[in-house]
Amino acid sequence: MPVALPTSLIAKTSEGVARLILNRPEKHNVIDYEMWRGIATAMQAFSADEGVRVVVVSGAGGKAFSAGADISEFERKRQRDTADSYNHATAAAHNALGNCPKPTIAEIGGYCVGGGLGLALACDLRIAADHSRFGIPAARLGLGYDYSSLKVLVGIVGPAAAKDIMFTARRFGAAEAIALGRVNPVVAAGELEPAVAECAR
Repeated sequence: MPVALPTSLIAKTSEGVARLILNRPEKHNVIDYEMWRGIATAMQAFSADEGVRVVVVSGAGGKAFSAGADISEFERKRQRDTADSYNHATAAAHNALGNCPKPTIAEIGGYCVGGGLGLALACDLRIAADHSRFGIPAARLGLGYDYSSLKVLVGIVGPAAAKDIMFTARRFGAAEAIALGRVNPVVAAGELEPAVAECAR
């Protein structure tokens, strides 16, 4: 793909299927500022590529889709002079995913929490392995949650369930996620990649 991305993101295309991989497995694919910017860049390129018919977003390593935003940058999010640029980058990533004219699929294996869950919610379909864990720990960390992700969350699970998820900051499994409509099929861990590949076809 002819766009510059940080090494923490991998973008590739094969037979009409584009893949965007969060590539920080040693940190459970937490998303930093440069990755948020890179996600928007990659998705804009995929959207414009006539050879791409579907986009799959996944996390490297098999243990996490994404464990959320990079905690080492949380102080940056609290500073007024840098919060705006950080919030703009996250919103741009969500918008680029949500506005993609091609179907988007989140391939969720393992942890999918916080900003990672927001990213998955921006996709059209979410296919999860049965060992996956979900949650939004913003309240426990004393942080706000970006409006674009919150709006999508409420639209998917409804106001009451969204309040429970946000206020309690609890984690829950794939069975509850599918009951809430947050994921589509749930499959065994070993069947995740084949299930996503079949859906992408």
